[in-house]
Amino acid sequence: MAYLIPPMDDEPPAEFIAFVAGRLASLRSETARLVGGERFAPEVYTEVLTDLAGHWRRLSWRSRLGHRDARAEYLDRRLAARTRQWREDQIYPVEVTVARQEPSGAAAPPLRHPVPQADTVARRLAPLLPTTHRADAQVVAEAGIAWVHAYRRYVWRRYARVCGGIVLLICYLVQFMSQVSAPT
Repeated sequence: MAYLIPPMDDEPPAEFIAFVAGRLASLRSETARLVGGERFAPEVYTEVLTDLAGHWRRLSWRSRLGHRDARAEYLDRRLAARTRQWREDQIYPVEVTVARQEPSGAAAPPLRHPVPQADTVARRLAPLLPTTHRADAQVVAEAGIAWVHAYRRYVWRRYARVCGGIVLLICYLVQFMSQVSAPT
């Protein structure tokens, strides 16, 4: 089937994942600063990434045509808007304080020595096996979650447009039939 505007992909494109990978750390820290801590930051920056994913194709085209980074500008605008919306939704006022960083010469807490573990075959073989830890797994997960949420919104909006079109068509047919059947 040919589309004038192709539908949204159900998987995030590599460019979106790369964009999220480049900006996720700063987005998390800025969100934590704006909402007053790490506790509520994930719910805000996930919504920001979902908004970005929903407009990804349009913003990519705008970036290419305008020779500027429209995606980063949109991300900043949505972060400000979502943070403002989050603060308005809170029952109690949110107090945000900027914490000073301790000077580098500050005394560090005393180090605790690890408890020696029993030497097993698995512990001896562990350095020889490839690691299962993936550095970019969290970035891919955050990008994937945001893309899936945006895709769900896209599908629901498409259903709403189709249902609205059907209702308008039925209203038009009823109006047309009432005019045709009316005695002149």
